[in-house]
Amino acid sequence: MILLGAVSATPSSAATPAQPENTGVKVEFISPNHSLIRINSDDKYLLLPIEESQDDAKIEIIVNGKLEKVVNARLAKNKVDYMVPLDLSGYDNKGLVLAVETRQGRSTTRDIQNDACWKALELTNEFESTNTEKFRPEFHHTPLWGWMNDPNGMFYKDGVWHLYYQWNPYGSKWQNLSWGHSTSTDLVNWKHETSAALEPDALGMIFSGSSVVDKNNTAGFGEDAVIALYTAAAATQQQSLAWSTDDGTTLNPYSGNPVITLDSEARDPNMFWHEPTQHWVLLLAHALEHEMLILTSPDLKEWTLQSSFGKGLGAQDGVWECPDLLKVKVDGSDKEKWVLICNLNPGGVFGGSATQYFVGDFDGKTFTPDTDAEGKVPTKWMDFGKDHYATVSFSNAPDGRNTVIGWMSNWQYAPEVPTMQFRSANTLPREVGLFEGADGQLYASSTPSPEVETMRGSVFKRIGGMSAGTKAKSVAIPDVCEIVLTLKAGKAAGNVNLTLENNAGERVVMTYDPTTKTLSFDRTNSGITDFSQDFPAVTVAPTFNEGKESVELRIFVDRSSIEVFEKDGRFAMTNLVFPNEPYSRLTVNTDKGSAEIKNLTIYDIKKN
Repeated sequence: MILLGAVSATPSSAATPAQPENTGVKVEFISPNHSLIRINSDDKYLLLPIEESQDDAKIEIIVNGKLEKVVNARLAKNKVDYMVPLDLSGYDNKGLVLAVETRQGRSTTRDIQNDACWKALELTNEFESTNTEKFRPEFHHTPLWGWMNDPNGMFYKDGVWHLYYQWNPYGSKWQNLSWGHSTSTDLVNWKHETSAALEPDALGMIFSGSSVVDKNNTAGFGEDAVIALYTAAAATQQQSLAWSTDDGTTLNPYSGNPVITLDSEARDPNMFWHEPTQHWVLLLAHALEHEMLILTSPDLKEWTLQSSFGKGLGAQDGVWECPDLLKVKVDGSDKEKWVLICNLNPGGVFGGSATQYFVGDFDGKTFTPDTDAEGKVPTKWMDFGKDHYATVSFSNAPDGRNTVIGWMSNWQYAPEVPTMQFRSANTLPREVGLFEGADGQLYASSTPSPEVETMRGSVFKRIGGMSAGTKAKSVAIPDVCEIVLTLKAGKAAGNVNLTLENNAGERVVMTYDPTTKTLSFDRTNSGITDFSQDFPAVTVAPTFNEGKESVELRIFVDRSSIEVFEKDGRFAMTNLVFPNEPYSRLTVNTDKGSAEIKNLTIYDIKKN
């Protein structure tokens, strides 16, 4: 569990011209929008003062006249929201120059001299990363600081789960996209590997991709080498390769990059070994064409286009992104089918970004989707909340598991949520299965990975049975918890409401409709909601419990999110919430008639 973030600071009033208090840093102002930062120190980090409301400044790191690196950061003009570290290790700091170009349209050099950033610049050998954000999750993966979006290149090797992710180390807005890297031995507690595994280079920023363990050395980098394919994004999007012989700690860009080029926008390569045909398979999102390209390769370097899938099928709005293709066993049978995951933005079931999927067959070159009774390919959703996107699987997962993880946000408001130290978290890890619905169709299930149960601490409350009617009944809950219950509506009952609420009057209302067999989630009065018109929302999930009198739920409450699962994963619903104080009660009532709550168990979550 990551509970760390960036330090915040507030500069004192600046002199004219402003200079850092640290004597190892000197600032020279050379034009209305250009400055030089000269460093004469052996310290490891230069702390950059960030103000999120400002435009990006371009910072060129120059060593002995040679441009080494370019980063973009929203350097503070009026106030410092927080600090981020620029790692200087590996440079000759005593000859280091940072050329800074601000983009705020100043008219004279004097205008730039009083910016808050100059006096607040700080050299240090340690970066203080104690969490100061009340909305940082207790049991979901987050970056230590900075912006995060899609999970990338996830793989399992030698008992360790590796999670790369889209990361901006220089602020909590989208920019400087790199691959951050975290590792875990239990899928629950994550260790942040401090350096970016891949950073922008001459081919562009590092967008999404995948990794595999090359057990048979097909790529020639060594047996069990980790091979990553990713999108290098600048004026165009091209697919590049990186390799690692130290279990993914260091990813080395391939000298022959890019390995895949197209004359149209394509991204997010996702690859796996197809045993029957003895070749690698790659899915590539042909984003604006609303299709997935399927390519094959013997060596992960030379790729041949075999087919495409998706034009005119499923949700077609926005762009298609982040594909995956999983072989999944159907519950209660020996039958196996393939599940093609397709993330899209916008066009989600409740607006903005979401994850759809298709069930079908795959022969190593072509994916053929199943059809419904009318011969059509139905649109299916993997999660029925607003905050579940870019879901992809861990390669090489043990025991043939299809373990996935997603980005817990929505492009409609991700840059505006009320955090600054860090921005965004990942969903809980989930296992993908298949089950047959009442209509004869196959649907994907999403259950929390078995490791999630290790988060349970003591039993906070256990009630074998409790009836509720129009008069509400309440049970206290801890600030972060897992709630397990079976809900059964009486024959004359109307809707059954499960409400999470606090003493500030903020609430989330989950309503089970026994007639339509649906569960809705209303966060319109959940806490802070005014940062985006798209955030207050009601989402609705089918429970797939036709013919059953009850529905069994698992509800995970963290500091800024709620994930709801049917016990067997027949539906999942993921939504962010930002209550001003934690929810402290679970209240149950009906619109009419009575309902019964059975086997209500509330677990504390272990805190590290």
